[in-house]
This record gives sequence, C-alpha cells and structure tokens, in this order.
Amino acid sequence: MSDTPPPTDRESPVGQPVIRGDPQFTGDRAPEAVQFDPGDPDSVAAAADTVEAFANNTAGAPDNIYMLRGAAACAALVRGEGSYKRAAERAGADVTVSFIRKWARVHDLPRPVRKYVATGKIAPTTAKHIARIPGETRYQLAWAVIDHDLTVRDVRSIVTDINDGMDIEPALEKRGIDLGRLTLSLPADTYLTLRRLAAQDDSSPEQVIETALESVETDAW
Repeated sequence: MSDTPPPTDRESPVGQPVIRGDPQFTGDRAPEAVQFDPGDPDSVAAAADTVEAFANNTAGAPDNIYMLRGAAACAALVRGEGSYKRAAERAGADVTVSFIRKWARVHDLPRPVRKYVATGKIAPTTAKHIARIPGETRYQLAWAVIDHDLTVRDVRSIVTDINDGMDIEPALEKRGIDLGRLTLSLPADTYLTLRRLAAQDDSSPEQVIETALESVETDAW
C-alpha cells in the first residue's frame, strides 16, 4: 500500500461537478450538473442566485444532489468574492456567513467522502459536521458513520468532543464504537479461502486481510 497519505481536502477545482456530473453516482441527473467558475463573473452571479435559493429552500427538492449543488455554489461564491462575509452579502439579506461557511466546507471535503454523500450513505447534514474537523480524522469519522449508522446528533456530539481536544478513538469509544471494527459478509467460497489462509499462516482473518491490503497500491483517493 502506498505510504502517501490520502488528501484530506478537495483536490479538484472549486465548483467543478466531479461527483455531481458523474453518472456512476448521480445516474441520469449527471447531465444536469452545474459548474460554478469562481473566475467567471457570470458564473459567480449564478452561484449567488443558487446560494440564495438554497438558503431559502426554493432551489428544488432537498435531496443529496441538490445539497451538493448548493455547497458547490457556496464554495464558488466565497472564492469569487474573496471572503465569507462578501459572499453572504452578495447572496442576499437572508443568507448568513455561518450558512455559507458550513456548506462551502462540505464542498471542500475529499472526494471519497463526497461520493458517499452523493450516494446517500452519508447525509449532507452529517457531512457538515465531518467538515468541521481536519486531517485523516475526517475519513475515520466518515467510515464510522457508514459502518455504525451514526445519526447527525451522534456526529455533532463526536465532533464537538474532537474540537475540544479529544482524540477520535476515545470520542467513539465513549459511545460504544470501536474504531476499525467492521462486519463483513463474504461469499461462501471467499470465506472458506480466508479461513484456509488464516489457518495455513497460523494467523487470524483480520491479519490476512491486513496483509493483503498492505500490498495494494491505490490511487483511489
């Protein structure tokens, strides 16, 4: 496995519909994806209109793709205007700095996390809280959300503990969650192979999987 740590922030250009425009994640809605270019005045104006409608819940059905579009508009508007304050002023009187900051941070999450937002495995409202913490902790919490069906309230509380100085492992343990614990369902043949390899090497299934993953080169981040 590569020693290069995964990116913990967005790598693709701000406003580009990398996930929203991919049919793998958004199906027949992919062609509808809107790109917001913070360097184009017309596109920034469109982003401001989108943010205003998003903040007032008038931009369409409040599903995950709609929210990712709103997040992209927030991020592009901030970049285009140069500050959260000016972005909020441009979007309208009812749009707050806090609103724009929260959703712009969602747009800036790394691609694997945004992918799970698009597919519904992580709620956008949960992603807002994941975006409040830095580094690889974002991934650890995102995977815990998926593996343990954490609620928005759970995640908000965990993030508060982390931002107060607690490491993620004790923050999860406090709620009965063991970071790294994962239940797998395997086809019978694969299960038999896993058990055979573990017995052959006098190890555990966990060690077999860990060893296999250590040899994998990935650019999937």
